[in-house]
Amino acid sequence: MSTHLSPSAARRVFLVLTATRWLPVGFVIGVFTLFALERGLTVQETMTYGAAQGVMVLLLELPTSGFADAFGRKAVLVAAGVVNVIAGVLYLTATTFWQFALAAGFLGIYRALDSGPLEAWFVDTVHLTEPGADVDQALAAQGTIVGVAIAGGSLASGGLILWHPFADYSAIAFPIVVSIAFAVVHLVLTLTMVHEPHESSETTRARQALDSARDTPKVIGDGLTLLRHNRILAGLIGVELFWVIGMMVFETMLPIRLSEMLGTTDAGVLLGPVAAGGWAVFAFGSAVAGRMMRRWGVVRAAIAARVLNGLGAAVMGLMLGPAGLVGAYLVTYMLHGVGGAPHLTLLHREASARNRATVLSMNSMVMQAGGAVAAPTIGWLAATTSVQTAMVAAGLVSVLGAFLYLPALRQERALKGGAHPAPVT
Repeated sequence: MSTHLSPSAARRVFLVLTATRWLPVGFVIGVFTLFALERGLTVQETMTYGAAQGVMVLLLELPTSGFADAFGRKAVLVAAGVVNVIAGVLYLTATTFWQFALAAGFLGIYRALDSGPLEAWFVDTVHLTEPGADVDQALAAQGTIVGVAIAGGSLASGGLILWHPFADYSAIAFPIVVSIAFAVVHLVLTLTMVHEPHESSETTRARQALDSARDTPKVIGDGLTLLRHNRILAGLIGVELFWVIGMMVFETMLPIRLSEMLGTTDAGVLLGPVAAGGWAVFAFGSAVAGRMMRRWGVVRAAIAARVLNGLGAAVMGLMLGPAGLVGAYLVTYMLHGVGGAPHLTLLHREASARNRATVLSMNSMVMQAGGAVAAPTIGWLAATTSVQTAMVAAGLVSVLGAFLYLPALRQERALKGGAHPAPVT
């Protein structure tokens, strides 16, 4: 028989598992890139192998969306935790392009499985004893904990590389080992702390899982139909194709450029506090976005963020020293934070209760697909020209995504002028 947690106990479990889920991520932000370079991969190979993660998330996000409902949130969380540990071990032992691609593929499987079941478990557990209870404060606290956990892990990662207690072993590998250890801790805590509020028979679970897989083509078809009939939404989703190109510069190319300037180990030492600072200015940018939307309007804020973020990425490629590169990165990452809230607000404007989940999934899937194509392309450009040229080009191309906000801008102007918007299909 299931043990039902009280809402306060469920909240504690939810926040603890949020911290232990994201802390290991902080240890390896950028480190995987440096580790691949240290293991002998070229810049092009390093940029390309990560596409396997995007492909796996793209293929599995919708098929796995119903698994938590079918097999239970705890079962999926445990499966995700196991896959995460396997992915970490595969990264640690990888020495060739295909081994790194395999590790990235497993990380993509983990991301697909891990997307949503913890939040769903928490809400279900609270509503079991307090039907309809508001959980917004816990979700807000979760966002804070995610940022603190990643920033703390990033700072610790840089410290571990600087410490380098095992002289005969790679300093860059040490944070990966620690990340795997924390991933194991998270898995154990998931096994012991999560209690499933609902139980169903094996037959029911299997039928629900099969139904979820069968529904995937229909969900995709419904999403494509929605985009065909809604130019504004199609534009918003298309922005992700350009946004992810800019993200490649300040998330993947940054460690590569730092390693060119400083060497792999020194770049790893610097990368920890730099990543932590990035998350701090990202949070500041999110706060700035609220003021920009109130003063300029949501669409103008989104356009400004997209343009400035892309230009910031291009400026990163022009920097000749580590201080200038880090400064440009912090400004660019702050602008990345500015763009998030307006973009999500516009997506929700075009969605309705019956298709909101589909709209958000499509936005995520397009970003993953774009990343899977952009990463190898940028890597090829860096290999045939230079890392700096690739960074500048990618940043400038990402600016073009701002034009896809224009249909939404016209609608916003029409609404302010008193016109009625066209109905959304």
